[in-house]
Amino acid sequence: MARRRKIRSSISIPITLGSITVLLSLALLVGWSFLLGQKIARSEDIAGDVWLLVLGALSFVLIIVVLVLFVVSLARGIIEVRKQDTFIDSVTHELKSPLASLQLCLETLGREGLEDDARQRLRHMMLQDVDRLRAFIDDVLEANRLSYARPGMLNLSDVPLSELAEECAEAVRSRQELEPDEIRVHVDPELVVTTDRAALEIVVNNLIDNAAKYSKRPARVEISARRESDKKVLIEVSDTGIGIERKNLKRVFQRFYRVEDQEVRQRRGTGLGLFVVWALVKQLGGDVQAFSGGVGQGTTMRVELPMAHAVSG
Repeated sequence: MARRRKIRSSISIPITLGSITVLLSLALLVGWSFLLGQKIARSEDIAGDVWLLVLGALSFVLIIVVLVLFVVSLARGIIEVRKQDTFIDSVTHELKSPLASLQLCLETLGREGLEDDARQRLRHMMLQDVDRLRAFIDDVLEANRLSYARPGMLNLSDVPLSELAEECAEAVRSRQELEPDEIRVHVDPELVVTTDRAALEIVVNNLIDNAAKYSKRPARVEISARRESDKKVLIEVSDTGIGIERKNLKRVFQRFYRVEDQEVRQRRGTGLGLFVVWALVKQLGGDVQAFSGGVGQGTTMRVELPMAHAVSG
């Protein structure tokens, strides 16, 4: 809490100083213009004073523009640092929790006289922790790769959406220990798109994982896909979870962004998952949007993709 107050203070101080500087510059401009106007009224060399007034006014305008740009740039930089600070906190949590669990499991496995059933449970827990770490590292690496990726770096193939959605749903069920009916897939087995399978798998997996993660148990996640036209397909992942405020529907796709809400903070996350989704969907030539009626009213993530990705020469 103290760190957040410090960050807010670091953001407000330069903005306040910049605003005061702009106001003072405006006051000087008005006062100087008034004084020069009085001088012009009494001066014989009016033409020279007029040019002086014009040049001075332009100089002040230039100063104000530079100051405004400086304040905006500084504020953006500080906000980005704040996001990264939140990301570091999340990374610390994401790494410490499974590592502490792994250490406890290994220490328990080292005890003598441990029953086979207990050993199997511990191994299962360790595999879950390793899978959680792998998924986290994959998100970080993918987000970094997407920041420098060039357009056109795709491996295109025909992808049956029903098969891919079922595989992703099963992976999330296993990872989050969900019952089969908590994630349901409604996709025509004949629906096929030509795209990068690995990229689309990351997109669908992240969306299902997010929907389940932010849902209370028992979860209710629905995955559907339909042909919108001869050239487009829509994929939707809906949940009845905690929902998103309208003002945050676009922000959730920003890198490192996490909603400032206690319900969100109680759940693991780094603010990278939906950024990865957004960046990959853009690479695939599509678009992604979030829809929600508000807090507590669930969320629908809608991905629009071309039926066949155009290969650029």
